[in-house]
Amino acid sequence: MRDNIGKYNDALGSLELKERHLYYNTLILGEHGAGKTNLACRIRDYVIDSDVPTFYIDFSDSNEEDIEMRYKDNHFNYIKYEETEEFDEKLQALIDAKKHIYMSANPSYFDTSKRHVKSRLTKTIQKQELLDSYYYFFHDIENLSGFYVKFSDFLLYMLSFSKLAKYGLTFLAQPHKIFENAHLKLMFTYLFIGRCSNIDYFNTASLKNLVKNRFLYQYRTEYPTLLFNEIKTHSVDIKENIIEE
Repeated sequence: MRDNIGKYNDALGSLELKERHLYYNTLILGEHGAGKTNLACRIRDYVIDSDVPTFYIDFSDSNEEDIEMRYKDNHFNYIKYEETEEFDEKLQALIDAKKHIYMSANPSYFDTSKRHVKSRLTKTIQKQELLDSYYYFFHDIENLSGFYVKFSDFLLYMLSFSKLAKYGLTFLAQPHKIFENAHLKLMFTYLFIGRCSNIDYFNTASLKNLVKNRFLYQYRTEYPTLLFNEIKTHSVDIKENIIEE
């Protein structure tokens, strides 16, 4: 079980993922080179070892040859989103076989002009077989302003999605003020913030000089206080994920 993903810098012991991580949402933020995909792969490894299939959605619309080698293990099954019957058949075959799926998608397929009409991409992401059995990853790290800023009701979109899914999700992106929304923050039990030197977002005094794979890690405890779950904060270093050839 690949549950040991790193170490604490301000406390004794290793950072280990628990079963609770499968059912609650994780947010990973950081600038380019902060170690976001390395951390996401660590979480993906744990989910795989927990016998839960993964649905990794890459909104950078990456071609297969452009995807980092760390993803290309024995569980890597690449598919590129298209609004075609051929794509639907390929995706359904992977779902029926409970395969781990890496799907690249162009966010332009989200039609945000029709507020109350689901796009075909949204319907694909919310297929009932996926919601019932898969752990999701939302990956939009190439652009400073990702697909999520195009949704006037992004919070509502994510909230409705989370209520439908059996398992949690991991969302990784570059820092953006949208993630400072207090209501959106409540959706995520686990938060990792890597290097962030933009003065507009977060506490840059402690974040702007972080080295690669070092994160400010916050999580809500399992046992609530009188009002809310207590929030714990630590500095952690994540192990580098290296694929052995």
